[in-house]
Amino acid sequence: MSEDFILTLEAKLDELIRQCGRLQQENAELKTRESEWQQERVRLVEKNELARSRVEAMITRLKSLEAQ
Repeated sequence: MSEDFILTLEAKLDELIRQCGRLQQENAELKTRESEWQQERVRLVEKNELARSRVEAMITRLKSLEAQ
């Protein structure tokens, strides 16, 4: 094999290694963000459930006041 071919191949391999590192870093960051979004979703679902319960309680109280 010619030296030019080997140098070209080496450069391509170096670039692939760098790209692999970047992709691993990006993947780790995306996993972190996904986890944060999932935690936020849980908090929002809980807040929504609390708000729904409060509204239902208010409706029940209003209905009982109407009945009086």
